[in-house]
Amino acid sequence: MSYKIIVDSCGELTEEMKASGHFETASLQIDVAGHHIIDDETFDQKKFLKLVAESPECPKSSCPSPERYMEGYHCEEDRVYAVTLSAELSGSYNSAVLGKELYHEEYGEKDIYVFNSRSASVGETLIAMKIRECEEKGMAFEKVVETVEAYIREQDTYFVLETLDILRKNGRLTGVKAVVATVLNIKPVMGATEAGTICQLGQARGIKKALVKLVDEVVKNLKNPKEKVLAISHCNCRKRAEYVCDMLKAKAQFKDVVILDTAGISSMYAADGGVIVVV
Repeated sequence: MSYKIIVDSCGELTEEMKASGHFETASLQIDVAGHHIIDDETFDQKKFLKLVAESPECPKSSCPSPERYMEGYHCEEDRVYAVTLSAELSGSYNSAVLGKELYHEEYGEKDIYVFNSRSASVGETLIAMKIRECEEKGMAFEKVVETVEAYIREQDTYFVLETLDILRKNGRLTGVKAVVATVLNIKPVMGATEAGTICQLGQARGIKKALVKLVDEVVKNLKNPKEKVLAISHCNCRKRAEYVCDMLKAKAQFKDVVILDTAGISSMYAADGGVIVVV
Protein backbone atom coordinates (compact mmCIF):
# COMPACT_ATOMS: atom_id res chain seq x y z
CA MET A 1 0.00 0.00 0.00
CA SER A 2 1.24 3.50 -0.81
CA TYR A 3 1.31 6.20 1.84
CA LYS A 4 1.97 9.90 2.44
CA ILE A 5 2.82 11.76 5.63
CA ILE A 6 1.86 15.44 5.92
CA VAL A 7 3.73 17.36 8.62
CA ASP A 8 2.79 20.92 9.48
CA SER A 9 5.73 23.27 9.15
CA CYS A 10 6.42 23.45 12.87
CA GLY A 11 8.01 20.03 12.33
CA GLU A 12 11.39 20.08 10.60
CA LEU A 13 12.15 17.51 7.88
CA THR A 14 15.61 16.08 7.31
CA GLU A 15 17.06 16.26 3.80
CA GLU A 16 16.59 12.50 3.50
CA MET A 17 12.91 12.82 4.44
CA LYS A 18 12.42 15.55 1.84
CA ALA A 19 14.02 13.41 -0.86
CA SER A 20 12.09 10.23 -0.01
CA GLY A 21 8.84 11.29 -1.68
CA HIS A 22 6.75 10.21 1.31
CA PHE A 23 6.62 13.53 3.14
CA GLU A 24 4.82 16.81 2.50
CA THR A 25 4.82 20.04 4.49
CA ALA A 26 1.64 21.97 5.30
CA SER A 27 2.92 25.51 5.82
CA LEU A 28 1.91 27.78 8.65
CA GLN A 29 2.28 31.52 8.10
CA ILE A 30 3.86 34.31 10.12
CA ASP A 31 3.19 38.05 10.24
CA VAL A 32 5.90 40.30 11.67
CA ALA A 33 6.81 43.96 11.14
CA GLY A 34 4.45 44.27 8.18
CA HIS A 35 5.90 41.21 6.47
CA HIS A 36 3.82 38.13 5.63
CA ILE A 37 6.01 35.02 5.66
CA ILE A 38 5.13 31.55 4.37
CA ASP A 39 6.88 28.89 6.42
CA ASP A 40 8.17 26.82 3.51
CA GLU A 41 11.46 26.21 1.70
CA THR A 42 11.78 29.97 1.07
CA PHE A 43 11.99 30.77 4.80
CA ASP A 44 15.10 32.83 5.60
CA GLN A 45 15.88 32.37 9.29
CA LYS A 46 18.55 35.07 9.44
CA LYS A 47 16.26 37.67 7.88
CA PHE A 48 13.36 36.58 10.07
CA LEU A 49 15.32 36.85 13.32
CA LYS A 50 16.47 40.35 12.29
CA LEU A 51 12.85 41.39 11.64
CA VAL A 52 11.79 40.05 15.05
CA ALA A 53 14.68 41.79 16.83
CA GLU A 54 13.84 45.14 15.22
CA SER A 55 10.05 44.94 15.56
CA PRO A 56 8.29 46.39 18.64
CA GLU A 57 5.40 44.01 17.97
CA CYS A 58 5.26 40.31 18.65
CA PRO A 59 5.12 38.05 15.56
CA LYS A 60 1.85 36.19 15.00
CA SER A 61 1.28 32.85 13.32
CA SER A 62 -1.65 31.26 11.52
CA CYS A 63 -2.20 27.57 10.82
CA PRO A 64 -2.89 25.84 7.48
CA SER A 65 -6.55 25.98 6.43
CA PRO A 66 -8.79 22.88 6.40
CA GLU A 67 -8.86 23.23 2.61
CA ARG A 68 -5.06 23.01 2.51
CA TYR A 69 -5.18 19.76 4.42
CA MET A 70 -8.01 18.46 2.24
CA GLU A 71 -5.85 19.12 -0.84
CA GLY A 72 -3.05 17.15 0.78
CA TYR A 73 -5.33 14.20 1.42
CA HIS A 74 -6.54 14.27 -2.19
CA CYS A 75 -3.69 12.28 -3.69
CA GLU A 76 -2.92 8.95 -5.32
CA GLU A 77 -1.57 7.40 -2.12
CA ASP A 78 -3.88 4.89 -0.42
CA ARG A 79 -3.15 6.01 3.12
CA VAL A 80 -2.44 9.49 4.41
CA TYR A 81 -1.26 10.59 7.83
CA ALA A 82 -1.02 14.13 9.17
CA VAL A 83 1.20 15.20 12.08
CA THR A 84 0.51 18.55 13.70
CA LEU A 85 1.95 20.54 16.55
CA SER A 86 0.17 20.20 19.86
CA ALA A 87 -3.56 20.95 19.70
CA GLU A 88 -3.07 22.90 22.95
CA LEU A 89 -0.73 25.32 21.18
CA SER A 90 -2.21 25.74 17.70
CA GLY A 91 -5.32 25.29 15.59
CA SER A 92 -3.37 23.13 13.13
CA TYR A 93 -4.69 19.85 14.56
CA ASN A 94 -8.33 20.94 14.42
CA SER A 95 -7.77 22.27 10.91
CA ALA A 96 -6.33 18.94 9.80
CA VAL A 97 -9.26 17.04 11.32
CA LEU A 98 -11.79 19.33 9.63
CA GLY A 99 -9.88 18.89 6.37
CA LYS A 100 -10.33 15.13 6.75
CA GLU A 101 -14.09 15.58 7.20
CA LEU A 102 -14.24 17.83 4.15
CA TYR A 103 -12.32 15.27 2.12
CA HIS A 104 -14.73 12.49 3.05
CA GLU A 105 -17.72 14.66 2.16
CA GLU A 106 -16.20 15.59 -1.20
CA TYR A 107 -14.45 12.40 -2.28
CA GLY A 108 -15.68 9.53 -0.10
CA GLU A 109 -13.86 7.12 2.16
CA LYS A 110 -10.07 6.87 2.46
CA ASP A 111 -7.63 5.86 5.19
CA ILE A 112 -6.66 9.21 6.76
CA TYR A 113 -5.48 9.77 10.31
CA VAL A 114 -4.43 12.96 12.08
CA PHE A 115 -1.87 12.71 14.90
CA ASN A 116 -1.85 15.36 17.61
CA SER A 117 1.89 15.37 18.41
CA ARG A 118 1.35 16.93 21.85
CA SER A 119 4.77 18.37 21.03
CA ALA A 120 6.34 20.58 18.36
CA SER A 121 9.42 20.95 16.18
CA VAL A 122 11.53 17.77 16.19
CA GLY A 123 8.84 16.04 18.24
CA GLU A 124 6.78 16.05 15.06
CA THR A 125 9.83 14.95 13.07
CA LEU A 126 10.25 11.83 15.22
CA ILE A 127 6.56 10.99 14.94
CA ALA A 128 6.71 11.26 11.15
CA MET A 129 9.77 8.98 11.16
CA LYS A 130 7.89 6.47 13.31
CA ILE A 131 4.96 6.43 10.89
CA ARG A 132 7.30 5.65 8.01
CA GLU A 133 9.01 2.91 10.05
CA CYS A 134 5.64 1.26 10.71
CA GLU A 135 4.58 1.57 7.08
CA GLU A 136 7.86 0.08 5.83
CA LYS A 137 7.26 -2.89 8.14
CA GLY A 138 4.00 -3.52 6.30
CA MET A 139 1.69 -2.87 9.25
CA ALA A 140 -2.06 -2.58 8.73
CA PHE A 141 -3.39 0.99 8.85
CA GLU A 142 -5.03 0.47 12.24
CA LYS A 143 -1.82 -1.03 13.64
CA VAL A 144 0.21 1.95 12.43
CA VAL A 145 -2.18 4.31 14.21
CA GLU A 146 -2.11 2.25 17.42
CA THR A 147 1.70 1.96 17.42
CA VAL A 148 2.33 5.63 16.71
CA GLU A 149 -0.19 6.84 19.28
CA ALA A 150 1.60 4.68 21.87
CA TYR A 151 4.90 6.20 20.73
CA ILE A 152 3.52 9.73 21.21
CA ARG A 153 2.45 8.90 24.76
CA GLU A 154 6.01 7.83 25.59
CA GLN A 155 7.70 10.82 23.96
CA ASP A 156 9.23 13.59 26.09
CA THR A 157 9.93 17.18 25.01
CA TYR A 158 12.32 19.61 26.72
CA PHE A 159 13.59 23.07 25.83
CA VAL A 160 15.66 26.01 27.02
CA LEU A 161 15.14 29.41 25.41
CA GLU A 162 16.93 32.72 25.72
CA THR A 163 13.53 34.39 26.13
CA LEU A 164 9.96 33.26 26.76
CA ASP A 165 8.49 36.59 25.59
CA ILE A 166 6.95 35.35 22.35
CA LEU A 167 5.44 32.26 23.98
CA ARG A 168 4.07 34.38 26.79
CA LYS A 169 2.70 37.21 24.62
CA ASN A 170 1.00 34.71 22.31
CA GLY A 171 -0.70 32.98 25.23
CA ARG A 172 1.24 29.72 25.03
CA LEU A 173 2.33 29.70 28.67
CA THR A 174 -1.12 29.39 30.26
CA GLY A 175 -0.74 27.74 33.64
CA VAL A 176 2.99 28.39 33.94
CA LYS A 177 3.11 30.35 37.20
CA ALA A 178 6.84 30.73 37.82
CA VAL A 179 8.23 34.23 37.38
CA VAL A 180 11.55 34.27 35.58
CA ALA A 181 14.05 36.78 36.93
CA THR A 182 15.52 38.00 33.64
CA VAL A 183 17.59 40.64 35.45
CA LEU A 184 19.45 37.82 37.24
CA ASN A 185 19.88 35.87 33.97
CA ILE A 186 17.66 33.06 35.22
CA LYS A 187 16.84 30.62 32.42
CA PRO A 188 13.91 28.23 32.88
CA VAL A 189 14.04 24.61 31.75
CA MET A 190 10.72 23.86 30.09
CA GLY A 191 8.89 20.75 28.98
CA ALA A 192 5.61 19.44 27.59
CA THR A 193 2.89 17.82 29.66
CA GLU A 194 1.08 14.65 28.58
CA ALA A 195 -1.74 16.88 27.31
CA GLY A 196 0.66 18.91 25.16
CA THR A 197 0.75 22.09 27.23
CA ILE A 198 3.97 23.78 28.38
CA CYS A 199 5.29 23.38 31.91
CA GLN A 200 8.37 24.53 33.79
CA LEU A 201 10.69 21.77 35.02
CA GLY A 202 13.35 23.88 36.68
CA GLN A 203 15.65 26.83 36.23
CA ALA A 204 19.29 27.84 36.43
CA ARG A 205 21.38 30.97 36.28
CA GLY A 206 22.81 31.36 32.80
CA ILE A 207 22.20 29.45 29.60
CA LYS A 208 25.05 26.95 30.10
CA LYS A 209 23.83 25.81 33.51
CA ALA A 210 20.28 25.66 32.16
CA LEU A 211 21.40 23.33 29.37
CA VAL A 212 23.13 21.10 31.92
CA LYS A 213 19.90 21.01 33.94
CA LEU A 214 17.96 20.20 30.77
CA VAL A 215 20.25 17.21 30.19
CA ASP A 216 19.71 16.10 33.80
CA GLU A 217 15.93 16.24 33.25
CA VAL A 218 16.21 14.19 30.06
CA VAL A 219 18.37 11.53 31.72
CA LYS A 220 16.12 11.39 34.79
CA ASN A 221 13.12 10.39 32.68
CA LEU A 222 14.95 8.37 30.02
CA LYS A 223 13.89 4.76 29.43
CA ASN A 224 15.35 2.30 26.92
CA PRO A 225 17.56 4.92 25.19
CA LYS A 226 19.13 2.31 22.87
CA GLU A 227 15.71 1.93 21.25
CA LYS A 228 15.15 5.67 20.80
CA VAL A 229 16.22 8.41 18.42
CA LEU A 230 17.52 11.54 20.12
CA ALA A 231 16.32 14.63 18.24
CA ILE A 232 17.60 18.15 18.86
CA SER A 233 16.57 21.33 17.09
CA HIS A 234 18.15 24.72 17.58
CA CYS A 235 17.52 28.27 16.47
CA ASN A 236 20.75 29.67 15.08
CA CYS A 237 22.96 27.98 17.71
CA ARG A 238 24.44 24.75 16.31
CA LYS A 239 27.25 24.69 18.89
CA ARG A 240 24.72 24.73 21.76
CA ALA A 241 22.84 21.85 20.19
CA GLU A 242 26.07 19.88 19.79
CA TYR A 243 27.01 20.68 23.41
CA VAL A 244 23.71 19.22 24.61
CA CYS A 245 24.10 16.25 22.27
CA ASP A 246 27.59 15.48 23.57
CA MET A 247 26.42 15.63 27.18
CA LEU A 248 23.53 13.27 26.49
CA LYS A 249 25.65 10.82 24.50
CA ALA A 250 28.10 10.72 27.41
CA LYS A 251 25.28 9.58 29.68
CA ALA A 252 23.31 7.23 27.40
CA GLN A 253 23.47 5.32 24.12
CA PHE A 254 20.82 6.14 21.53
CA LYS A 255 19.58 4.32 18.46
CA ASP A 256 20.35 7.42 16.39
CA VAL A 257 20.78 11.17 16.73
CA VAL A 258 19.23 13.94 14.61
CA ILE A 259 20.18 17.62 14.89
CA LEU A 260 18.20 20.14 12.85
CA ASP A 261 17.95 23.91 12.57
CA THR A 262 14.48 25.24 13.35
CA ALA A 263 12.13 26.16 10.52
CA GLY A 264 9.87 29.23 10.62
CA ILE A 265 7.31 28.54 13.34
CA SER A 266 9.84 26.83 15.59
CA SER A 267 12.22 29.76 15.05
CA MET A 268 9.45 32.15 16.01
CA TYR A 269 8.80 30.48 19.35
CA ALA A 270 12.29 29.19 20.17
CA ALA A 271 13.76 32.62 19.32
CA ASP A 272 17.44 33.20 18.64
CA GLY A 273 19.49 30.75 20.75
CA GLY A 274 16.73 28.32 21.70
CA VAL A 275 17.37 24.56 21.99
CA ILE A 276 14.70 21.84 21.87
CA VAL A 277 15.28 18.19 22.80
CA VAL A 278 12.85 15.35 22.12
CA VAL A 279 13.39 11.69 22.90
